Amino acid sequence: MPRLILTIFAFFSAVLSPALAQQPQRGECLAMANAAPRAMPVAFRQTTNSAEVEITYAGHSTYFIDTPGGVRIATDYSGAHQIGRLPDVVTMNRAHSTHYTLLPDKRIPHVLHGWGEDGKPAIVPERIGDTFIRNVTTDIRRYFGDDAGADMIRDGNSIFIFEVAGLCIGHLGHLHHKLDDSHFAQIGRLDIVMVPIDGTYTMSLDGISEITKRLRASVVLPMHRFATPLDDFMRRIGQQFEIDRRSERSFRMSRDALPSKPTVIILDGV
Repeated sequence: MPRLILTIFAFFSAVLSPALAQQPQRGECLAMANAAPRAMPVAFRQTTNSAEVEITYAGHSTYFIDTPGGVRIATDYSGAHQIGRLPDVVTMNRAHSTHYTLLPDKRIPHVLHGWGEDGKPAIVPERIGDTFIRNVTTDIRRYFGDDAGADMIRDGNSIFIFEVAGLCIGHLGHLHHKLDDSHFAQIGRLDIVMVPIDGTYTMSLDGISEITKRLRASVVLPMHRFATPLDDFMRRIGQQFEIDRRSERSFRMSRDALPSKPTVIILDGV
């Protein structure tokens, strides 16, 4: 009888394993956001450590994320903002040519588009080194010269989420509209979030401020900063967030070092 049970177990394992392998990967940050409130902190502490990521503001909407495992990630990458060695991973959104390139350096091994092909949304669950990368799609306005007929391109933008060293890092991309409950559910928990604050080319300051307050990440990193005085953004969220303005362009952060009160970190060393 024991041998029969083992045989049956081995059979079902062989059948189910390929099917399970095809299931979309699920991020830990998303799982923690959906967990019961009393259980979530315990589970989260079990996975935290003092490993640090280094985040550098390269300009426009491009941040470089250097992970403890040596993976270098560049967000909304067009190639115009380059710091040091080439990134290993680049994410892109096709709002304007300043947020993507169709001819990236061939030495970049992982190029992740925030848009899909043939009208289908991009689906990005990728484990690269010590980092799990996923995306949440949003709609995007059509760019100048695109006469396809509709005002918006469905699923044309992606919010990319990077899970590394116990941190949940989100980049909102070239966001053009408010997020609904389904978006927030897909995003899950964010410890660090990069938000566009131009107030016009993406969305209004009031709109992005409401999203920022609802996400309530421990660290907020403004980007797309060319059109709006930073004070305008800070006035809208300053009562709920600390302001930390730095002359550097980089900082290091671990899960254990996250500020106790949500903080906007402004990197002026660009």
